[in-house]
Amino acid sequence: MHDLDLHHIFELGLILVMIAAGITAIAKKLKQPYPIALVIVGTLIGLVNIPALDPLKEFITEGEVFNFVIITLFLPALLGEAALKLPYSQLKENKKPILALAFGATLLSFLIVGFSTMWLFGFSIPTAFVFAALMSATDPVSVISIFKSVGVNKRLAIVIEGESLFNDGLAVVLFKISAFYLLTYIDLGVIGVGHGLWEFIKVISLGLIIGGALGYGFSKLTSYFDDYPLEIIFSIILFYGSFILAETVHASGVIAVVVAALIFGNYGAKIGMSPTTKLNINNFWDVTALLANSIVFLMVGLEITRINLTDKWGLVFLAIFIVLIARSFAVYISLLFIKNFPTTWKHIINWGGLKGSLSIALVLSLPRNFTGWEEILIIAFSVVLFSLVFQGLSIKPLLSVLGVNKKEEGFKEYEEIIARGHRFETAITEIQSVRKKLYITETASKEIITQYEQELLVLQNKMEIIFEKHPNLKKIQQTILQKYALYAQHEAIEKLEKEDIISNEVAENEHNEITDKLVKLEDLP
Repeated sequence: MHDLDLHHIFELGLILVMIAAGITAIAKKLKQPYPIALVIVGTLIGLVNIPALDPLKEFITEGEVFNFVIITLFLPALLGEAALKLPYSQLKENKKPILALAFGATLLSFLIVGFSTMWLFGFSIPTAFVFAALMSATDPVSVISIFKSVGVNKRLAIVIEGESLFNDGLAVVLFKISAFYLLTYIDLGVIGVGHGLWEFIKVISLGLIIGGALGYGFSKLTSYFDDYPLEIIFSIILFYGSFILAETVHASGVIAVVVAALIFGNYGAKIGMSPTTKLNINNFWDVTALLANSIVFLMVGLEITRINLTDKWGLVFLAIFIVLIARSFAVYISLLFIKNFPTTWKHIINWGGLKGSLSIALVLSLPRNFTGWEEILIIAFSVVLFSLVFQGLSIKPLLSVLGVNKKEEGFKEYEEIIARGHRFETAITEIQSVRKKLYITETASKEIITQYEQELLVLQNKMEIIFEKHPNLKKIQQTILQKYALYAQHEAIEKLEKEDIISNEVAENEHNEITDKLVKLEDLP
């Protein structure tokens, strides 16, 4: 490949963006998952001889370029964008399935794939467990973007996103240990096990500490400013800074970014962001994530064309089978003891355990002289292609077959009224707040508020009509109110107990009664 100057690199980057944007626009217009469309088109571009695109293909398929773009340039942004919008309260509510999947399922899959490939393929220990690490975690870039495009139940989406954000950090740690330290630890025997466990704990703990400290610090920093362009810059520095700092001290950059973004998006938003700032930060990262995802999946398609499957088809099909079986065992076993978790959701989570750009970037980071490098490259690329195209395309039909996203008649109109009502009520609250801060007269604001209040009355009448036609929708709202009423009762009893107004025994009885009612509400269809 001829020498590339900065001007030429920029030209190639712009061509890549234009192609990615065009494919994404068409896919969205046709209401199809754009990541899959990009992978397919990227693969076709790689296979077909198009002289005008040869410089672009050569540039993108350079291992170092691909690694830099995926891991350093885009991964922090994509992880940060996803974690920024995850409500901590919902993560906390679903912590059991998320932790079971992110840690239990990942480790189970790692062990199953590792020992299976040692036995069936005759791989060496490092080769088998490097491949196992690549295949044991769901790729956050792939999973989140595809599931967002097809749409899933909110709670299910939280579990899927939570798993994909945390378990890839674990997989990266397992990958590095398997590739560079595993044989050393094995040779040391019991002491080696201790070293390996300490390295594992150290990498994850340092990531948590760095992400937590920076997330808290930048959250405090935003409370001193009400300037959304500046606060957007703070978020950029936070995401990339936490990733690079963690990687520099050999901690998990992925975990650092996720934790930092979670704190910034929840605690930081609460103490230091106005509604305008929140809106603009979210809009900025929406655009960034769309651009990054589009380029990433197109690059994955181009990169996949590097593999040569001649005489390797048996190996590829067996590898895909092993990965699918390992994922199934890992998901169903790890969720076995999680109560009130629908079986249909387990099927979606199992089949939605997609592999993607992170797996490819990691395998390309291996030195060429690594034992079994070519075999790992071929089967890893093949599993990723199968996962993104075949599994990705079948997720939406699977959701329909299992009835996971089925909504009753009138639900869309109900949601539209809820959304508009919330908009108008928020507008009234904001007007009243701004009026007091900026000393605007009541005469000037009253007319605008009256217009919003009239809109709310119209929506209220429409909602009553919907409730008459669809009583179940009314029950949904009543269930929400009952839950929050019970949460408030729980806090009230805690306060009485702390102030020694009631005894521990009475408080425990009251808490048990409230908990029973909450469980019954959760079990309602």
